[in-house]
Amino acid sequence: MFGKLMGPAGVAARGAVLLLFYLIALAAGALGAVWVFAVSGIAAIAGEFALARWSAPTMTLLEKVGLGRGYRQLTRDLSAVLLVVSAIRPSSVELTAILLLPAVTWVIAVFAGALNRMIDRRNPVSALVRNIDLGPMRSAPRPPEWAAGVAGERLAMCNLLLVPAAVLSALWDDAAPVLAGAAAAVLAAAVAGGIVALTWLRGRGTGKSPVLPAVQKWLDSYRPEVALYFAGPAKDVYQANMWLAPTEALERRAVVLMRSREAFNELADTRLPVICVPAGVDFMNLELGSVRAAMYAANVGANIHMLREPGMKHVFVGHGDSDKQASVNPYSKVYDEVWVAGLAGRERYARAGVGVLDADIVEIGRPQLAGVHTFGSESPDRPFTVLYAPTWEGWLDDDPYHTSLVLMGERIVRGLLAARPSVRLIYKPHPLTGTRSKEAKAVHERVVELIGAAGGDVDASTLDGPRHRVVTGRVPALFDCFNQTDLLISDISSVVSDFVQSQRPYVVANPSGLPEDDFRRNFPTSRGAYLLSRDCGELEKIVALTRAGDDPMTEARRDLKVYLLGPDEPNSMERFRQEIGRLCG
Repeated sequence: MFGKLMGPAGVAARGAVLLLFYLIALAAGALGAVWVFAVSGIAAIAGEFALARWSAPTMTLLEKVGLGRGYRQLTRDLSAVLLVVSAIRPSSVELTAILLLPAVTWVIAVFAGALNRMIDRRNPVSALVRNIDLGPMRSAPRPPEWAAGVAGERLAMCNLLLVPAAVLSALWDDAAPVLAGAAAAVLAAAVAGGIVALTWLRGRGTGKSPVLPAVQKWLDSYRPEVALYFAGPAKDVYQANMWLAPTEALERRAVVLMRSREAFNELADTRLPVICVPAGVDFMNLELGSVRAAMYAANVGANIHMLREPGMKHVFVGHGDSDKQASVNPYSKVYDEVWVAGLAGRERYARAGVGVLDADIVEIGRPQLAGVHTFGSESPDRPFTVLYAPTWEGWLDDDPYHTSLVLMGERIVRGLLAARPSVRLIYKPHPLTGTRSKEAKAVHERVVELIGAAGGDVDASTLDGPRHRVVTGRVPALFDCFNQTDLLISDISSVVSDFVQSQRPYVVANPSGLPEDDFRRNFPTSRGAYLLSRDCGELEKIVALTRAGDDPMTEARRDLKVYLLGPDEPNSMERFRQEIGRLCG
């Protein structure tokens, strides 16, 4: 029942249903209605676990309105006690024990939570590092992960035993089951709480975490010249990943600076030293005087902690040029320089008028694209391959044309799966697809089902073989998909700009139905593209035309490549090195 309720109304409805179960259990306990209590109590417990796993927004909503887990657990425990008292009329001694034992579990839970927070303060995660040897580190002891995870109000979940125990007591007219259940709950809580308490005692007198001073000592010794700074969340870490290889190839002392533990854990493999300092105060206390050039892959608020450093040049390198509004964010004017791929990026800022001076814009190409190959159509060992790589729904849910996935995705995929002669389809959606729009998420899931039903690999980690592929993980990377692609279908996004490097044909979706001349004028990256209208009526002809090698857009793509990505000589990696060298000079 919970899973069928969708959207914000569904979140509220699921929360209301869960609370109703608790209220029914409370009333049934007071009235001694054993079977009503049993059904509603079990439903409430099952609902808790189901919503925790499948509907986190519902749990968040309940917390926001003041009906958090602790209050719900107290309601559950009270209803169990009321049932026993109303059903069996226990003696005064039994009543005292029935009231006292659940309370003891709560006392243990509260103190365990407090001690665990004290332990955390002894062990602040001031910094995380990769590819850096900080030497031996001595820190205060920590409890086992499972004990730390349940310390606090979670530990009171031991009182779940009261529900079945209370039912048995009411049915048998005997207090023994509920007393046994309550005692077992106290014992279980005492084990976890005791472990936390002993850990706290062992760590008394331990000093502050030595990690941050060790990081500073390493920085003083290594003296990095270049910093790639990323303060975004884990879901956006692909934006930093695309700059790792070019930064490695600079052949200068460089470091990656991050601010999110989750993003740090998701960062792709790299030979670069990586430092993550989550707390703003800790980060601002780092001495970064040797850094001459700081590169920013994303516009986020925590960039201010790095931008305040006066002794370096701050450069916005972004995470791909496109005709999207996000590519000309007014925030960009806070940087000393803005680096774009080619003339298209420079003109984009000029048209937008967001305050970025033309003198502060530098064209460096796209050094990430060195591995993107240029080749012809299908080869003997690989069938004609079409890559469908739609962008995500964007920050505004009310823009139905930001992505083709919602309005056109299923038609595109069905058309490609039905193509004769057959083609191989690679479907690689944007990493953020479905995070803002439930409709986009639902269409994505249907597209995956279609590809799976056609014999495709819906969780592909390799592109080998003739099967269709759904690629949603970090590997294979987008550029690996490019190198297997004969025809790209995408939206107005940096995917199109990057694919132009290959000089192979591509299609841009036009779900808004703009006239062709207006569309190409508004979105210059589409000047070398075939356009696809919402009904996808052109798809069959485009596939046949490009597959046959009869491609009238070849010359347009050649001109567009220079406009979007700059000249071939010097190559973009060399231009990147030169500009970094100028700043580090």
